[in-house]
Amino acid sequence: MRNLRITGGFILVALGAVMLVTPGPGWVAIAAGLSLLAREYEWARRWRDRLREQGHKLTQHFGKS
Repeated sequence: MRNLRITGGFILVALGAVMLVTPGPGWVAIAAGLSLLAREYEWARRWRDRLREQGHKLTQHFGKS
């Protein structure tokens, strides 16, 4: 199960990176992949938390306009 979660996380992050330059929900896929990887790796937890924080900042900024 652990190997499946890690493999799936890396695949989602890679597909998300591709979708940043092609049509598709790239940031959503990256966030999902990091969420899977965050259960196993501290670096993924930090990246996921940073991505979440930046998303909150963006929604607050555009919500005020």
